[in-house]
Amino acid sequence: MLFIEIVAFLVMILVAAEVFVNALEHLGERLKISEGVTGSIFAAVGTALPETLVPLLAIFAGTTNKQVNEEIGVGAILGAPLMLSTLSLCLMSLAVLKKRGHEGHLSPERTGLKRDLDFFLMAFSLSLVAMFIPHGEGWVRAAIAFVMVTIYFVYVMLTLRASSKLVEDGHGTEAEEPMWLTKIGLPQNMPVILAQLAVGLGLLVAGAKGFIHGIEQAAPILGVSALMLSLMIVPVATELPEKVNSILWIRKHKDTLAFGNISGAMVFQGTLLPAIGISLTPWLPVKEVLSGVVITLIAATWLRWKLTHGGLRVWHLWLNGALYVTYLAIALS
Repeated sequence: MLFIEIVAFLVMILVAAEVFVNALEHLGERLKISEGVTGSIFAAVGTALPETLVPLLAIFAGTTNKQVNEEIGVGAILGAPLMLSTLSLCLMSLAVLKKRGHEGHLSPERTGLKRDLDFFLMAFSLSLVAMFIPHGEGWVRAAIAFVMVTIYFVYVMLTLRASSKLVEDGHGTEAEEPMWLTKIGLPQNMPVILAQLAVGLGLLVAGAKGFIHGIEQAAPILGVSALMLSLMIVPVATELPEKVNSILWIRKHKDTLAFGNISGAMVFQGTLLPAIGISLTPWLPVKEVLSGVVITLIAATWLRWKLTHGGLRVWHLWLNGALYVTYLAIALS
C-alpha cells in the first residue's frame, strides 16, 4: 500500500506540473516578460515555496528535541541546492538524450543563466565560510546572513531589469498550447490564468506533501538518521518532483525556461534559507554537511565553466549526476 500511495502522489505531481507550466507560460506571455524572468523568478520561487516550509517548520515549530529540529533544518536547507545542482540537471539532460544525443547542444539564454550561477556561487560560498565562524562571533554570522539576503534582492532587481531587452531580442515567454481552463469554456484572461496557477500550485503542494508522508514512513525502514533524511530524502521528495517543469520545458526545446527553473531555485534556496540557518542553528562543518556544500559548489562551477567555454552539451550534465553519486558515497561511508 505504501508503494501505491507514493506512485499515486507522483502521478498527481506530474499532472500538477503540466497545469502549472501551462498557466505560467500564458502569464509570462501576457505580462510580456522574458523567459528568464518566468523561469528564474516566477517558476523557481513558486515551486520552491512548499519546500521552504520544511526547514522553517523544523527550526521554529519542530519536535521537542532541539538537536533533531536543527539537523532537519540544516539538512533541508543545504540538501535542496545540492539536489538541484546535481541530480535535477542530470535528469533533465537524460530527458532529451534520445532526441539530441549525448553531443547534443543545450541552449539556454546565456546571460541570464550566467547571472543566476554567479549570484548563487557568491552567496553559497558565504554559507561555507560561515561554518568556520566561531559561535562567539555572532555578529559576524549575522553580517554574513544579511549580505546573503541582500544578494537575493539585488539578483531579483537585475533579472527584472534585463527582461525588456531580452524580450526585444526574441527571448520573450511564448505559450505553445491553449490554457487548460479555456478548454472547458472559460475566457483567457488574467483572473483565469491566476486561477489555473493556483490550482496547479495547490496540486503540487498536495502531491509533494503526500509524497513526503510516504517517504517519511519508508525512512525508518531504511534506518536513516534525521540529518541524512533531510539531506538526501526530503530534497528529493520535495524538490525533484516539482522540477518535472524543467523536463517538460526542455523536451519542448524551451531550454531557457528549463534551466531558469532550476538555477533560479538555486539562487532562492542558496541565499534566503542558508541565511536563516546561519543565524539560528549551530551550522557546523560535519562531514555530511561540509561535503554536500563543497560538491554543490563544484557542480555549479562546472556548469558555469562549460556555459562560458564552448557551450553546454547533454553529456556535460552527466558529471553533475556523478557528483550526486559521489556525495552519497561520502555521506553513507
